[in-house]
Amino acid sequence: MSLDATTYHVPVLLEESVNLMDIRPDGTYCDLTFGGGGHSRHILSKLGEGGRLFSFDQDRDTLANAPDDERFNYVESNFRFLRGALRLRGVEQVDGILADLGVSSHHFDATERGFSFRGEAPLDMRMNQRGGRTAADIVNNYDADSLGRILKEYGELDTTWKIASCIVRAREQAEIKTTAQLVEAVRPCTPKRDESKFLTKLFQALRIEVNGEMEALKMALEQSLKVLRPGGRLVVISYHSLEDRLVKNFMRSGNFAGKVEQDFYGRVQTPFEVVTRKAVVPSAEEVERNPRSRSAKMRAAEKL
Repeated sequence: MSLDATTYHVPVLLEESVNLMDIRPDGTYCDLTFGGGGHSRHILSKLGEGGRLFSFDQDRDTLANAPDDERFNYVESNFRFLRGALRLRGVEQVDGILADLGVSSHHFDATERGFSFRGEAPLDMRMNQRGGRTAADIVNNYDADSLGRILKEYGELDTTWKIASCIVRAREQAEIKTTAQLVEAVRPCTPKRDESKFLTKLFQALRIEVNGEMEALKMALEQSLKVLRPGGRLVVISYHSLEDRLVKNFMRSGNFAGKVEQDFYGRVQTPFEVVTRKAVVPSAEEVERNPRSRSAKMRAAEKL
């Protein structure tokens, strides 16, 4: 049975993001993060009979949300394979790409998937449950230095050596198999006042590592340059500073360092014109209606 978008996931910055795509009724578009289908449905509402939408998701659960619309094409794939997946379907170029990088509410609410520290579940966190390492594999097998690195880079946590040491000590006593066991393992170094914020960052870091999210984002951004037509729009909604920095730098300069190249005459060489002068954030009303949107930042650029 199909779930509606509000059951599975409340789309963030819905009107703002689709408006920034500047949709042509006969255009071809991509939604790189289908999820509950809220953004995809809104894009479809702007398309005419000749329009097409390709929506990507690596989580097979999301297929239940697919609209019955002949203009809609569900692509069961990680968006890191954007260009190849489109070419397999006979598509070389598109008019716009949207990516909402947030984790669907469904994943946090489906306790058994292991994305949330609330409740007890297998320490999994895989978006694609058909294979690959789990969060338990990482927690039990990474050495202390590697654990510290991902907690610092992806969780932006302090004293990560102390957290990594807590995990290593706990797993020496018994394998850490569940979310509750991980919470217990880090209890000695969990701040009393900001426990929820601390655990959110810890679980975020593991989820990013499990799913290779930063690498996938880089690959998708690089491929967007190849598949977007001149004048095509790239719109990205991110939720933490690492993602936002990558997106901002790439839109500004076409590279992840943000280094703007100049030609012999000093003219700036960039593949995009940035459409959003600064990041667009949800209104106070949206945050009140959907608290999970509070950290969202949206940027848009047009390919030159």
